[in-house]
Amino acid sequence: MLNQEKGQSLIELAISLPVILLILLGTIDFGMALFSYSILRDAAQEGALYGSFNPSNKPEIENRARNILPRSDEAVFSSPVDLRNTSFVQVKIDILGDDCQGITRGVANSIRVNVIYQYPILMPLAGNIIGSDTISLTASATNVILQPPCP
Repeated sequence: MLNQEKGQSLIELAISLPVILLILLGTIDFGMALFSYSILRDAAQEGALYGSFNPSNKPEIENRARNILPRSDEAVFSSPVDLRNTSFVQVKIDILGDDCQGITRGVANSIRVNVIYQYPILMPLAGNIIGSDTISLTASATNVILQPPCP
């Protein structure tokens, strides 16, 4: 009886280890996606803040959003999101109302900045389950336009 039970622990480890590793990798992947979303949110807020003072300068609004967190390969805790990479990160700017301070049709003129990132999934087989190797993360920020005054 004792000889038959010697391999039981090894079999249990062999069965449970892949499941435990997949759960661990999924947790790490989810944490990195959440961290990436917080970076996108900060970038959208920076773009909307700049746009509330300069709503007609869309290239500079996008530049401010893309350069909020410079990526450094030497840094220990560098950003997993390279905001300057236009193939993975899109910045969309919408003016709601007119591009000046004031109220149009009963609503305050405002600017909305959306930052969209295609987050690559690292966990094996997850792409087969959800049907894609990336998750689209979208962060949005809206600010009231503060300058220039409407004529």
